[in-house]
Amino acid sequence: MSTKIKNILNCAVMAIMVFGFCALFLLLPKAEFLDSERREPAKFPEVTLESIMKDGLEYGESFMKQFDDNYTPDNFPFRDFFRNVKAWVGSNVFLQKDKDGVYVVDGIAGEMQEEIDEESIAHAADRITFIYKTYLEKKGITPYISIIPDKGYFLSEQNGYLSMDYNEFIEKMLGSVEFAEYIDITGALEASDYYASDTHWNQKYLIDVAKLLVDGMGGNHNSTYVENTLDVPFYGVYAGRAPKPLKPETITYYTNENMEHVTVFNFEKNKPGSIYDMERAHGKDAYDMFLGGEIAKLVIENPNAKTDKELVIFRDSYGRSIIPLMIDDYAKITVIDTRYQIPQLLLMGVNFDNADVLFLYSTLVLNASSEMK
Repeated sequence: MSTKIKNILNCAVMAIMVFGFCALFLLLPKAEFLDSERREPAKFPEVTLESIMKDGLEYGESFMKQFDDNYTPDNFPFRDFFRNVKAWVGSNVFLQKDKDGVYVVDGIAGEMQEEIDEESIAHAADRITFIYKTYLEKKGITPYISIIPDKGYFLSEQNGYLSMDYNEFIEKMLGSVEFAEYIDITGALEASDYYASDTHWNQKYLIDVAKLLVDGMGGNHNSTYVENTLDVPFYGVYAGRAPKPLKPETITYYTNENMEHVTVFNFEKNKPGSIYDMERAHGKDAYDMFLGGEIAKLVIENPNAKTDKELVIFRDSYGRSIIPLMIDDYAKITVIDTRYQIPQLLLMGVNFDNADVLFLYSTLVLNASSEMK
């Protein structure tokens, strides 16, 4: 074959690829939601004379910058296929151990947390101390605190990835809130107790953790449950970021007879809520089914509880999936998330006299606590 023919063939193949993908880009319907990244794709940027004319130092705000860096990558034809190919080549051909700090060990994705943010620990401790000094100390109430390690506690250092010293982190946090009694749950957890593609722990494996928490506050947790499986695939936050393709997962959740009789009230929306929100379960992030997602204040009342005690729990998103497993043990559970509203408002009307008080936070939030109010 002559050089001329080879050049013609090369040009023809290149033209087919370029114009073919351009045609597909224009003709194929655009995704409304990126399941693998749990977010909406970038919208077509606004076309204005100002955005078209911007360049130089203002290029980041220009139409072309937004089109090239946001809209095109998010809407490229067969986007997830090519992302998976890139991840596979990077991991298996170039032997990359991580992708922007995200790694996979035995099919479980984790993210390197390298540094202890002492300012963040101090801020979190200050917010917890404020609640103790304002609402609990004069009543003689000793609160409990439990710290949920992220998956790096079990995966990072053990597999050669950069990792902060989690034991030092926990010691520093506890040293800043010495008035609280610590309930250690780290020994009841392992990497497989978390979703492989997400940061959160999996309710399927939390019954023993719930028992540790309830028993640690003087209770006796011995509830039984029925295991249920959500009929939609779950893609966690690492599904689109990991260096290796991750399989979709299944969300398991527990129910029992008592849960059928509880009432849940959402103070943020001023209307009844639910333990498991099935509309959210079939939405963009299935984990939001637990207690209806990110809500500043919920009150759960159980007329068939084993005791007349109450629980006031300050939590982040991890708490949403374990609180349902503690319902049998308390007549009333007040669920507070101070990342969304100041505690002075959230704690209006809360009576601590017959209540256990638990601060349940993950290392991820405590090491980035600026949102805690």
